[in-house]
Amino acid sequence: MARVPLSVLDLVGVSEGATPRDAIEDSMKLAKIADTLGYTRLWFAEHHNTINLASSATSILIGRAASETERIRVGSGGVMLPNHAPLMVAEQYGTLAQMYPGRIDLGLGRAPGTDQMTARALSRSSAEPQEFAQNIYEMQGWFSDRGAGQTMPIVSAVSAGTNVPIWVLGSTVNGASIAGQLGLPFSIASHFAPDQVNQAIAVYRESFTTEAPTAQIEKPYVLAGINVLVADTAEEAEREFTTILQMFADTAMGRKRKIQPPIDPEQAREIDNPMLRIRAVGSPENVVRRLDEFVEETGADEIITTTYSYDPVVRERSLKLLAENWF
Repeated sequence: MARVPLSVLDLVGVSEGATPRDAIEDSMKLAKIADTLGYTRLWFAEHHNTINLASSATSILIGRAASETERIRVGSGGVMLPNHAPLMVAEQYGTLAQMYPGRIDLGLGRAPGTDQMTARALSRSSAEPQEFAQNIYEMQGWFSDRGAGQTMPIVSAVSAGTNVPIWVLGSTVNGASIAGQLGLPFSIASHFAPDQVNQAIAVYRESFTTEAPTAQIEKPYVLAGINVLVADTAEEAEREFTTILQMFADTAMGRKRKIQPPIDPEQAREIDNPMLRIRAVGSPENVVRRLDEFVEETGADEIITTTYSYDPVVRERSLKLLAENWF
């Protein structure tokens, strides 16, 4: 049985004792590894007002990663569009597509990727569904051969003709409905929002249309997120996974810390978070089995994995073990 493609989502985690510069360098090393191992795409997720993530400026990270890789698609998972002027996004990603043709993805979300105070400081456009859809329509005009907005006479010469593929990101039936009605591929954030996964995917497929002026694919396409940590043994994997359990516990308690070393899994049981229940953690054989089950459960066309670790070597090892047993 042919397996679905595998991709990587990177939030550029900053470990205790490390700096954002360290995290970025480790991220670029991971990009090179993913490129050689056969992963389909590498996406960076936009976050703000955090000390444990260095993924605030996605377009800059994408440019660096694309320059250091040869094959893998690189993109945003995603750009939180309410934080940005749509024309500027089109110009940034059009520039990237000129530099790295055929390798740039633009995933767009409606969430701010931060707290409400920071969201107000960043706000540049509306998260309201109709305006979000209209902004996507305008951006497609700037990426088209004409390079002009669909309803406004503004030309973006740098993005003209690049036809950068746009994805809609979401975690609920609302985001799924938007993606389907726009005729665009849908990336579901099941790795941290598991409650509506099956319903959202069903809504996306039911609402999908090729008749919308924004439609860019012929049939629905679902990219689903899952937390992954592969190690030589299940016990080692469970221990390393306690790093992300601590991270989510810190967020819930409003505690700002960098990414912490793993702890005893028994200690971590009380902080296990239901938001992280969609996961594949263990030996290579067990993780592959769980991923196969996840694809069967969701009908996903592609999986995007996210892995946090205190030691970057652990994440690199996980990536390699998974590739060796999946491809």
